[in-house]
Amino acid sequence: MDRIRVRFAPSPTGMLHIGGARTALFNWLFARNQQGSFILRIEDTDRERSTNEAVQAIMAGLRWLGLDWDEGPDVGGEHGPYFQSERLDLYQAAASALAQSGAAYPCFCTPEELAAKREQARREGRPPRYDGQCRNLTPEEVEREKANGHRFVLRLRVPQEGQTTVCDLVRGDVTFDNVVIDDFIIIKSDGMPTYNFACVVDDYHMQVTHVLRAEEHLSNTPKQIMVAQALGWESPTFAHVPMILAPDRSKLSKRHGATSVEEFREQGFLPEAIINYLALLGWSPGEDREIMPLEQIVKEFSLERVATTAAIYDVKKLTWINGHYIRALDLERIMAAAEPFINGEPGLVKLIKKDPGGKDRLRAIIAAVRDRVKTLAEIPDAISYFYRDDFAYEEKGYRKYLAQEEALALLQKVYDVLSTVTDFTMENTEAAFRSLIAALDVKGGVLIHPTRVAITGRTFGPGLFDVMALLGKKKTLARLARAINELAN
Repeated sequence: MDRIRVRFAPSPTGMLHIGGARTALFNWLFARNQQGSFILRIEDTDRERSTNEAVQAIMAGLRWLGLDWDEGPDVGGEHGPYFQSERLDLYQAAASALAQSGAAYPCFCTPEELAAKREQARREGRPPRYDGQCRNLTPEEVEREKANGHRFVLRLRVPQEGQTTVCDLVRGDVTFDNVVIDDFIIIKSDGMPTYNFACVVDDYHMQVTHVLRAEEHLSNTPKQIMVAQALGWESPTFAHVPMILAPDRSKLSKRHGATSVEEFREQGFLPEAIINYLALLGWSPGEDREIMPLEQIVKEFSLERVATTAAIYDVKKLTWINGHYIRALDLERIMAAAEPFINGEPGLVKLIKKDPGGKDRLRAIIAAVRDRVKTLAEIPDAISYFYRDDFAYEEKGYRKYLAQEEALALLQKVYDVLSTVTDFTMENTEAAFRSLIAALDVKGGVLIHPTRVAITGRTFGPGLFDVMALLGKKKTLARLARAINELAN
């Protein structure tokens, strides 16, 4: 079998969308599983909307996700260039061949004429399609139109009968009646190729063997097969993967939350979590697994296990997976990933720099809180009370645990007991606490909850004894004294 060659071919008109990232991932996984090649091609023939900023954002998003390309921009390869705007000579050559063979013809209909015909079709309840007005112009008529300076497009002469079948590795054979496909444009009046033409030319010259893309492109596929047939080329093998829909089964949009890879990055998601989540969005390993490292996904990935039904976007599940990776990955990796978010809080950074415990203490604090956070963006807040002594008490926690009549006396007892602990370790503070609990003959929560609120301002966080050991004796007692003083007055 020939070496597998797949491509991801985004249009650079915006950020890398989560749907595009899933398409890129499936192509990358298929290539890696089959020891094939993954090509990045930038389809930038839409000159009005394509931007270099979008190109850079797409490539940065792919790199951040860990999806490297074997051929493409910044990498090169034998089948470049990898920007469609630099391949215009190939499109013109193919278009000329089609025109000379009669498989394509110039159309001089103006945009206004075409719009009027679409409106008439709408009024009559007919689907809007080109009526073939220029399909049978004589060579003399064509030359006369050109001599008069009339602009024209080039249309493919679509068979008016028969069928075109897409042999799809995910959906099986999908057949289209040719009569419902009009003579579509392959070269626009400004000389630029259309999508359904350029991608066929590129896939042929880049020797692409498989085209994996979203099912929304399925309706384009018979047109692309027609172009290839008219040029005498063999089409690649197609596989159309399910769309990603919002929880209400509508098209995914901004109203459903983050939709681009960059947005997820800015919100504190890890690339490992996004890759894990996207891989399971429309593909199944064959059993109920939610956490899969990339190397395992590569090993098990196959198109046979790609679903035919739409995948439902679930940010709660992604967040849960992200929390798993924050807990499971190497601590140094988490510290490095959290650094930009911490640096976004200048006041906190200043306190961290002044802290005598330095990086070692910061590492220990992040190790303590990472079990309780689900995104990197939550880490600055989760570590802040270790450095800030002027925190406010959570209103709910204050009412429930500090505003009670017995709270003052209980905190005073805790203060007195902890004052006697010389080596302020987690084990020693816990032992002192347990002794006090036994002496008072109360449940542990009676002491633990008000103490936590007093020294952190919160009802939720790492284990209380871990927190006290990280704060140290001086800070722990000072915060208890602050709460006692406030309650006494």
